[in-house]
Amino acid sequence: MLSLLTMKYLHPFAALRHRNFRLFWFGQIISLSGTWMHQTAQGWLVYELTNSPFFLGLAGTAATSPILLFTLAGGVIADRHPKRIIMLTAHIALMSFALILAVLTASGVVTVWHILILAFLIGSVLAFEIPARQSIIIELVGKEDLLNGIALNSTAFHGARMIGPAIAGFVIGSVGMASCFFLNGLSFLAIIAALVKMRFGPVETAPSPKAGIRKSFREIIKYVRHNPTVYTLLISVGIISFFGFPYISFLPVYARDILETGASGLGILMGCAGAGAFTGAVGLALKGNVSRRGIVMAIAGITFSAALLVFSLSRTVWISYAMLFLVGAGAINQIVTANNLLQLTVPDELRGRVMGFFTTMFLGMAPLGNFTVGALAHYIGTQNALLTSASFCLLGTLLILWRKPEIFRL
Repeated sequence: MLSLLTMKYLHPFAALRHRNFRLFWFGQIISLSGTWMHQTAQGWLVYELTNSPFFLGLAGTAATSPILLFTLAGGVIADRHPKRIIMLTAHIALMSFALILAVLTASGVVTVWHILILAFLIGSVLAFEIPARQSIIIELVGKEDLLNGIALNSTAFHGARMIGPAIAGFVIGSVGMASCFFLNGLSFLAIIAALVKMRFGPVETAPSPKAGIRKSFREIIKYVRHNPTVYTLLISVGIISFFGFPYISFLPVYARDILETGASGLGILMGCAGAGAFTGAVGLALKGNVSRRGIVMAIAGITFSAALLVFSLSRTVWISYAMLFLVGAGAINQIVTANNLLQLTVPDELRGRVMGFFTTMFLGMAPLGNFTVGALAHYIGTQNALLTSASFCLLGTLLILWRKPEIFRL
């Protein structure tokens, strides 16, 4: 199936010719913009309440640990039930949690423990929603436009990542943090409406045969262990997630105490990473199907790690902005390329479970990294902790490229 990577060039917006994908894509842009507003405001609120980088790491752990715990089960569910129904149920729950946090914040009774509990609940829902979201794209666009659909989906995610924090920085400074949570709650109406309006034929929505859950787990674990390509791709993503992605949780420290840019600066920092990721995703869509995607993934992993290392040391605002742009571009090129290769490699009946594995490595390793870097920051300072993490990220990436040179041939 990897021969599909050498297909003819696709128009950069080919996936948007499919009605269901258009609904999904525009709904995602609005909903995810609200999600990034929520995340920006949540980090600022935690730091204002606690003045502790440890609690920033703990909040990141609370939000992402359910991904590690439950996403494999979410992949099994995605292979057994209609993905649209899973996503619809999940987004209604997520909207409710955002509005609860908005009310608690607006009433002035919010505590860090409220935030941690709600972050854990949100992460638990996402553990079941993300595998369905990742694996539904092929049902929306078909195999011919799959790579383009994944790239455009990433542009929506990271375009929102660029827009949401910038809006959040303005909203926090002008009307307060509670408004960010309210706006996030309302933004879920866009994706809920899109999912309701989608139309599928019976073949497209038919779930796979319902084998026992234990058998489903054993089947996917055996498949991953005995498929070197899948195993290597997942490990490479896990290294970036554990050592690299925790930087997001500590941006409030850089904005307030290191770069001294305040809440608006936090929005710009997050927006720069989002702009880099958005640019990288657009670049992938414009390139179409290149034949040596393994090389793209390797260069992207090194770029991400090196830029994060420089950012960790920087006390100059414009250098920090530039490095976060490269961090975002490197991350998206590696993650989307790995996602593309996985989805084209795996059989249809295992796609939901493999995407569950992918999500576990992509997002589920982050809670362990958040907790580790947060605890390290408590003792040696945020900059030293992030420098250590970025160094291990770069060394791990180089090590897997050295031990698994077959990546370059993918």
